[in-house]
Parts: sequence; structure tokens; C-alpha cells
Amino acid sequence: MAPPILKLDDIFLSFGGAPLLAGAGLQIEPGDKICLVGRNGSGKSTLLKIAAGLVEAQSGEVFRHPSSTVRYLEQAPDFADFNTVQAYAEAGLGPGDDPYRVTYLLSHLGLSGEEDPRMLSGGESRRAALARVMAPEPDILLLDEPTNHLDLPTIEWLEGELQKTRSALVLISHDRRFLEKVSTATVWLDRGTSRRLDRGFAHFEAWRDQVLEAEELEQHKLGKSIEREEHWLRYGVTARRKRNMRRLGELQTMRSNYRGHKGPQGTVQATVSDAQESGKLVIEADKITKSFGERAIVTPFSIRVHRGDCIGLVGPNGAGKTTLLKMLTGQLSPDSGIVKLGTNLEIAALDQKREDLDPEDTLANYLTDGRGENLLVNGEQRHVTGYMKEFLFQPEQARTPIRNLSGGERARLMLARILSRPTNLLILDEPTNDLDIETLDLLQEIVAGFPGTVILVSHDRDFLDRTVTSTIAPAVPDAPDGRWIEYAGGYSDMLVQRKGALEERKRAEKAAEKPKTQQATASSSSKVKLSFKQKFALENLPKEMAKAEAEIAKREQVMADPNLFTRDPTAFNRLAGEMEKLRASLTDMEEEWLELEMLREELEG
Repeated sequence: MAPPILKLDDIFLSFGGAPLLAGAGLQIEPGDKICLVGRNGSGKSTLLKIAAGLVEAQSGEVFRHPSSTVRYLEQAPDFADFNTVQAYAEAGLGPGDDPYRVTYLLSHLGLSGEEDPRMLSGGESRRAALARVMAPEPDILLLDEPTNHLDLPTIEWLEGELQKTRSALVLISHDRRFLEKVSTATVWLDRGTSRRLDRGFAHFEAWRDQVLEAEELEQHKLGKSIEREEHWLRYGVTARRKRNMRRLGELQTMRSNYRGHKGPQGTVQATVSDAQESGKLVIEADKITKSFGERAIVTPFSIRVHRGDCIGLVGPNGAGKTTLLKMLTGQLSPDSGIVKLGTNLEIAALDQKREDLDPEDTLANYLTDGRGENLLVNGEQRHVTGYMKEFLFQPEQARTPIRNLSGGERARLMLARILSRPTNLLILDEPTNDLDIETLDLLQEIVAGFPGTVILVSHDRDFLDRTVTSTIAPAVPDAPDGRWIEYAGGYSDMLVQRKGALEERKRAEKAAEKPKTQQATASSSSKVKLSFKQKFALENLPKEMAKAEAEIAKREQVMADPNLFTRDPTAFNRLAGEMEKLRASLTDMEEEWLELEMLREELEG
């Protein structure tokens, strides 16, 4: 094992009240790709700033190798004294670094380098900061939410860059798919302390659940031990003659540990307020168009949205997702075409810019609309502090100004307000920004189980795959030209369908290049039937998929044992590795079967 190039040990930090970090640690070795995970407010960003040397811990040991270089992604870059983005990014280079790296990174991040830093949007500022910290290829790269404000093509490009970088990485992100693809180790920050799993994020949630179950079991055992000791104190023969001071001391220690145990932070518990059912047809758009100057944002596009649909909009920044969303919901008139909204619609919207929030307003006032201490949820009067608890806010925060909340807390607050109001059409524009993974889980459950209709814009591939019933995306993903296509299923389903359509187009173009006689022969033979190999695969893949699913289920049953990880971590890790391979194989088989089934349907007319 290589010696660490950065090590934090037994870090303590408190801002008054309960400690934020109490014994936390982080060890980085060359080539590490670590994801740092934990609830909003658990201290992840603070620990990263301590690693970067921007915040000083109150106690604990911090070691950085004298020759190692560290770069930290700033949340609010300082562009003072820089006239262009290029100059700002190049200022991060060392004496021997290649300046071409800056040009390469800015180009892939959608910036020319000539932009005035003072005129950049929040997303453009984040891209410039990314180019600055990545260009030197430092020994250690500390990235706090690097995918915020990035579109899907850029996120996928960034994944590839980070997978092949020589820098050791520590990442904080809410994007599950991004963490799964980049990380090879996981550090979990929980209740001030840290635990490390030498496997990527794909294995984290199963491991976390095992750890929490084992902890709960230990607390149960401790409670039983206290009961036994108290029984001995009251009824033991020896105890009636004299007190055993050692045993009394042990009992007091057990009581103290039991009372002082701080369990994991709760999860958000919420349901959407019921509203009157909307009409069956929610939105009908017929050949709608929109242009800004000579640039076409939407060319003739038609869609019918029915009650119960969950539709996702994806595409690069600037493609026109928000414009299309506003036209479909009646907020923006099309240049031509017609949009009809259905009957009995109760619309609730979550805006990505959080423009609905007044920073001077208090949490209680925002949730109740200034109408006292209560709000109506599902026809029931609820006190605002009780309702706030369901979204992990403390009662004492009721009078806190919104300006004091973190990005994740603001997102949670807006979610609490939206869910308290009767709605049957949810409009969510980048709803996953700043949410921790546990709150994301809840949002996914709400969206997937919502009885009404949902239209959402998101760059989170995992969120899209778990929630949407269809996906609207630009016809040309790399160079949007105003044409939009609706695909059945989530983001991964869209990619499979795009791949099939692209291969079909290539086959058609190849056939068109042949002499007419050859083209006719090829066309007629291709339409007769599948090849023997394709037919065999189409018939046998379902059986193989069923076998893989059965093998996964067997391992899941064994791993459901709450004591397995503590009793036999080697077996637990072996089973987790086998499950990962089986799931990957199952995904490949499902995609192959879907492509063959689509081809069969095409050949059969």
C-alpha cells in the first residue's frame, strides 16, 4: 500500500453547540478516487476545505506531503483582476504545466476563453473554475458538486476525464450515476465521524444499511445488558450484602453510552396533498414552434400528455428545455401551433433558480404564506413546526431567515411547501440540485407514486431512469436544431432507441450507396427474417435473464442478514462483487434483447 499524500485524523470542529466533526478522518493515496457522502449539513464541504487548507480544525492531525499539489473547486470563484476566462484559468497553472490544457478544457466545457468573467452566469462560473483546477493535473483534486449546472453531455465528458486522470480525487456529488462511474472508494461522514469502504459508490447503500442495522442491534443488546445489571443490583444476593463498586461503575458507563447514543438523522417523511383529479387529457400541443431571432428553439412539435404520465426533458444547456416546458404549461405562447390545457388542473412548480424564495423571509412564514402558525395539509390543520420536522428542520429554525439555509436546505424547504398544497400537475425544473441522496430517494418515491401528472427537466440520469415514463430530447443531441423527439421510457431507454435508430440509418445509407440491383437484393434479403444467430439470441436471452435474476435474488437473500458484514466482511464483499457482475450482465442482456426485438418488429412491418 502506498503511503498517504494527505491524511486527516481525529478532526474536531464545532461552530458552537453540537460538534460538526468529532473524530472524522480522511486518507488519500496516489490514484484514489474517493466519493465523500453524507446527509446535507453533515460537514462534507467543511472536511474538504480542511483538506484543502482553507479551514483550520480545532483539533486533530493534518498531514500533506510537502511535494504534493492540491486543487480545490471553489463554489464562488474570485475573478478579480482577470479580464478573460482564459486568463483566470491559466492563473492556476504551475511553471511546468501545459497551457494547451486550459484551451482543451474550456472548449469541452462550452467556453471560448474570451468571455468577461464579470458577465458569467452561475453555471459558466462553475465551468471556468473546473477548467482552472483540472488544467494543472494536480496530485490531489478536491471537487465539491462538480456537476452542478452542467448538462448531460458535459457530465458524461467529465466522467471520462476524471476516470483517466492521474490525480487522486475526492468528490462530493448528489449524482448517483456520476459517483458510480468515477469512484473506487467511499468515505461516509455520519454524525461527525467517518467510515471508509474500499469500493465505489455502487456498493455504498447496501453497506450503509448493514452498518446501521448492526448498530441498532448493538444498541438493543446494550439495553438488555443494562436491564440485567439493574436486576442484579436490586435482587442479587451479593448485592444485598455489599455493593460491587466495579460493577456499579460499569453499569453507569453503560447507561451513559445508551443515553448518549446519537442515532442516524431521520429521513424525510412526506406525501403529496391530494387534489381533485384532472381531466384525462392534461396537455395537447399541436405543431408548436418557437424561435429567438434566426435561431429555432422548437420546430413543429406535437405531444399529448395524459393523466398519470411522467415526462422528462433532457438536452444540453441552451437547447431550449425550459422554453419548451413553459410553452407546454401555458407560461409562454408559441410562435405558431396550439397548446390546450386540460380541465381541473392544480399546478405546483419547483424552479431551478429558487426564485420563489425571499432570503429575508422566515421558514415558518414561507410555509404558511404569513397566515399564522398553522397550515392546511390534506385537509388537516398542522402546526408549522411539526410539519417542518418531517423535512428534517428543527423547531428552533422556524424563525430563521431563509438566507441562512444551505442550498440543500432551501431545496428541501421548497419541496415542503409544494407538497403541502393540493396539486395534480407537478412541474419540476432541475429538482435534484443540492438534494442529498436520502432526500433524492424520497423525491423519487413521490414522483414515481404521484397519482397526477409530472413534467420535469433534469440532468440526473439515475433520477430519470427511476421516474419518467417517456423522455423528450433533441433529435440531434450534439447540435440541437429545434427538433425534439419523444422516446418511451427513461434516459437509458432513450439511449438504446437512439442507438438502434442510428444503426438503422447507417444501414439505409450504406444500402443507398450500392448499385440498384445490389440494393434491391440486400433490401429484400434483409426484410425476410433475422439471422439464425439473432433468432437464437432472441429466444434464449429471456431464459438467461431469468437465471441472472434468480442468482441476484439468492445473493440478496444472503446479504439481507444484518450480521453478515460484521461477522464475515470477506463473504459480504465477495457477494457484493458477484452481484455487481450479475447486474452488469443482466443489463447487457436486456439491452441486446431490446435491440433484437425492435429489429424483429421492423422486419415484420
